[in-house]
Amino acid sequence: MFTAEGSGWYGIPEFNLLDQNITIPGFSPLFPQAHCTLDGSICHLVTGEGEINAASTMTALVYSPVFNLTQTYFFVAGIGGISPKRGTLGSVTFPRFAVHVGLQYEFDAREKPDEWPTGYVPQGSFAPNQYPQTLYGTEVYELNDALRQATIQMAQTATLNDNTLAQEYRANYASNPAFAPGAAPPSVVACDTATSDTFWTGTLLAEAFENTTSLFTNGSATYCTTQQEDNATLGALLRGAVSGLVDFSRIIIMRTASNFDRQHDGQTAVANRFAQPMAGFALSVQNIQAAGIPVVTGIVSEWDATFQDGVQPTNYVGDIYASLGGTPDFGPASASAI
Repeated sequence: MFTAEGSGWYGIPEFNLLDQNITIPGFSPLFPQAHCTLDGSICHLVTGEGEINAASTMTALVYSPVFNLTQTYFFVAGIGGISPKRGTLGSVTFPRFAVHVGLQYEFDAREKPDEWPTGYVPQGSFAPNQYPQTLYGTEVYELNDALRQATIQMAQTATLNDNTLAQEYRANYASNPAFAPGAAPPSVVACDTATSDTFWTGTLLAEAFENTTSLFTNGSATYCTTQQEDNATLGALLRGAVSGLVDFSRIIIMRTASNFDRQHDGQTAVANRFAQPMAGFALSVQNIQAAGIPVVTGIVSEWDATFQDGVQPTNYVGDIYASLGGTPDFGPASASAI
C-alpha cells in the first residue's frame, strides 16, 4: 500500500519482480507500474494508502486489458495495528473477515448519552449495539478459510524477525494477563481485521471497534488488526468477480503488526501513539517478506498439484449482499444470533 511495504519485494533471490515494469492507466500517480517476473507468474503493485487509493488502483487493475486475472491469487500484504489481546509487534496475521468499522455515525464522547459505551452508532441505527439498519454492502467481506489455513501453514515455515526495540516496548504489556499475547514474541496468528481511514488509538476506541467487528459479523469475527485499505481492495475485487474477471475465493490478506491499538497499563493513549511510534515499524516491514515469500513461492511451486484449480472453500465467501451466491453467515438475517 506504500513504499516501505512494497520495496522489500525487490532485489530478493527467490524471484525478480523487476524483469517487467508495466505502466497501467489508473494506477496511483506515485506507483504507476505493475512489476512482474519474466514469465509473468508473479506480479506486484503498490496501491497507495487509504481506501480511495486502494479501490481506485485495484479497479484499474481488474479492468485492465493487460492482465488475465481469472486464475490469479491476490496476496494483500501490509502492516497494521494490533490488539495486544491477540498478538504483538512483528506478529503476522491472516484474517477470514474484513470489517469496515468506519461505516457509522460518530458522536463526540463528550456529547454522547451517558448510557452509551461509545459515541459510534452503526449507519441507520439508533444505538451502538444495534445491527446496521442501512447497508452499504462493504460492511463485511468473508474470505476462503481453507485457503487461509493453507497459507498459514506456509507462513509458519518462516523464521520471523524480532529486535531489541520491539522487545523492550512489548515488555510493558506483560503486567496485564489479558495482554499476554502482546508481551510474547512474534508469531503467525489467525484473526480478523478492521478497516477505517481513521487511525484510532487508545483503549476506549479499540474496545468500540472491537465491538463493531463482533456486531457486524454476528459474533463470528475476532478483532485483531487495524488498517486503512482492505475492505476497499476487497470491494474492487468483488465487483471484478461479479464481472467474471477474478475469483474471489483466491484472495489472501496478511497484516504484520507495527503498533498496538491501545496503551499498556500506566500509559496514556497519546503516549502509545507518539512516544514510541516506530517501535514495531521496521520489524513489521521485515516480516512481510519473511512470512510472505514462503506463501508466494509455495503457491507457485504447488501450482499444478494444488492451486491451479483453486482451493475449494468450506465456508461462505463474499459480501453481505451474497453477490456471488450462497448464504452469508453474517448480516441482518443472522442478527438474532447476537
